[in-house]
Amino acid sequence: MSLDPRFLAPGQTHVPGILGGLGPLSHVHFEQILLSRNHLRGARADQQHPVWLLASASSTPERTRALVSGGESPLPHLLHFARLLESAGADALLVVCNTAHAYHAEVQKAIGIPWVHLMHATAVHIREFLPAESAVGILGTDATLVSRLYHRALEACGLQVVAPEPGSAVQAMVTRAIFDPVAGIKATGAEVTSESRTLLGEAVNWCVEHGARTVVAGCTEVSTGLSLGTSSRARLVDPLIVAADIALDLAYGVRQPSEFLVSY
Repeated sequence: MSLDPRFLAPGQTHVPGILGGLGPLSHVHFEQILLSRNHLRGARADQQHPVWLLASASSTPERTRALVSGGESPLPHLLHFARLLESAGADALLVVCNTAHAYHAEVQKAIGIPWVHLMHATAVHIREFLPAESAVGILGTDATLVSRLYHRALEACGLQVVAPEPGSAVQAMVTRAIFDPVAGIKATGAEVTSESRTLLGEAVNWCVEHGARTVVAGCTEVSTGLSLGTSSRARLVDPLIVAADIALDLAYGVRQPSEFLVSY
C-alpha cells in the first residue's frame, strides 16, 4: 500500500520506514537527527519535514544474546515489523540497530522494499573522505564485532579495521556502557550517565592509540553516548547521521530506493 501523495510533505516522493525501539532510545535519537539534518536543508516548519513511518519494536529479543549465547532469535520480530512497515506504505526500511543487521539478508529476501544496509552505507561514506588503507575504529556490541558486520563493509571499501576483541578489557568497557543494568544506556531511559560517556570516551582513546583517527559509533547506544561528548583526538562517524541523510534523500527523490538493494 502506498500513502496518498496528498498527505506527504511538499516535494516528497518516498516514505522512509523506521524500525526502532532497539534499544529504547534508538529511534528517538534517530528522529532528532533527522529533524536536525533536515533543518540544515532549510526546514523551518512542521510541514517542511517529510512524513515517515515508525514501528517501535521494543519487544524484539536481544540481538547480542541471540548471536553470542544462543538466546531467543529476533528474526520473527524483525520480519513482522518490517512487513508491517511495508504494508503501511514505507518505500524503504531503516533499522535503527547495528547488531540487527546480522539478519539483513534473511529479512531482505522476505520483503519487497530495500532495507538500507547501515554498514555498507557507512563504509561508502567514510571512503569519501579517507584514503585506502586508512585505519577505522569500531565500537559496538560483541555480536556486531563477532559477526564482522563493519569489518566486511569497511574492508570491501579498502579500509583497515581497529576494534577491541570481545572479552578484552576495552570491549568490557563498551559493553558496560551499553548494557550495565544500573548505569548502561539501555537501562537509563532518556538519560545517559556520565559513567557511560566516560567509558566510551576511553574506548575511543584506545582506538586512537591503535592507529585509528576515525571511529565509528557501531551501536545506537554508542551513537547516543558519544554524541554528548567524545574525544577530540578522533573524528566520530555516526551511522545514524549517514542513515538520516539517506532517509531524507529518499524522501525527496534525490536517491531512489532501488539504489539500496544490496546483499551482504
